[in-house]
Amino acid sequence: MLLVYAADLAGFLERAEADVDEKTELPELLATLLATVVERRLRRSLSRGYRMTEAALPRVRGRIDWLVTESGSLLRRGLVACRFEELTNDTPRNRLVRAALERMATIVLRPELSRRCATLARTLAAQRVSANRPTRSESSKDPVARHEVEDRLMVAVATMALDLLVPAEAAGDLHLTRLDRDERLLRRIFEKAIAGFYRHELARTWNVRVQHGFDWDMTAPTPGLAALLPGMQADVVLDDEKQRTVIDTKFTGILTARPYGGESFKSPHLYQMYAYLRSQAGRGDARGDTAEGVLLHPSLDRHVDESVTIQGHRIRFATVDLARSGADVRARLLEIVGA
Repeated sequence: MLLVYAADLAGFLERAEADVDEKTELPELLATLLATVVERRLRRSLSRGYRMTEAALPRVRGRIDWLVTESGSLLRRGLVACRFEELTNDTPRNRLVRAALERMATIVLRPELSRRCATLARTLAAQRVSANRPTRSESSKDPVARHEVEDRLMVAVATMALDLLVPAEAAGDLHLTRLDRDERLLRRIFEKAIAGFYRHELARTWNVRVQHGFDWDMTAPTPGLAALLPGMQADVVLDDEKQRTVIDTKFTGILTARPYGGESFKSPHLYQMYAYLRSQAGRGDARGDTAEGVLLHPSLDRHVDESVTIQGHRIRFATVDLARSGADVRARLLEIVGA
């Protein structure tokens, strides 16, 4: 469920008629979703785009490149160098999908699913979609429009598959993924999933801002301070008509051991949230004056749900048990923000 929200797939979840359940391994889950949406897209033909092409032709098409025509003595052979736009299936989004299919075909353990992905990759190749994964720059030139719902789903699943499924470096176990071993990646998924969850579930009734930056309430800064002062960026900020809730996700244990026994909340996390909340107070926004903060962690060995009000700001220390069912996790995340 978290991966679905992390990839912004929640809006398409019911439309992907894939036979998966919570016991399905991650590579098989994504490969099945990817194959399903690509097959559906191919029934209506791939989206196409224009590509600038240069060719020597027997008749004029587009613009004539006189320099190439003269230097190559093309006119003597009845040809002229032309530059023109050509409609093609070889778009960045289609190349991204082919790259994802080929990756899935080598990763998944189920032979029939591997063959299914490989067959779809060959189908795209037959339609002249090249194998090279597009760069970020190329992808930015081929944005998926809001009305292109099927392409949005296909590109979202392909991106998730390519970004998150990388064979492990350990020899002899090529089917492990970075999800099994890379804590930084897990932290990124957790943060993106929480943000994606609230954006999808609360956008109709709340103003949901993700990775929202706060400004320090500064006076008389010295000339070099701006370049040295650390920025403030909260994972999620929720606003309704009266209240603001700032959520910061931490993929770590919520408690730490004290030097001389016992446990406590982690000081840097509390100081960070305190700075988020107090920096917005007294600046003309009533919601900022009473903003609440939530430090959200996954449950490890115990469930924690404590809160305190400090200088008019309620700060809540909460955990969510990711080992529970998707419905329970969803209910817990909504309860934390009072939705």
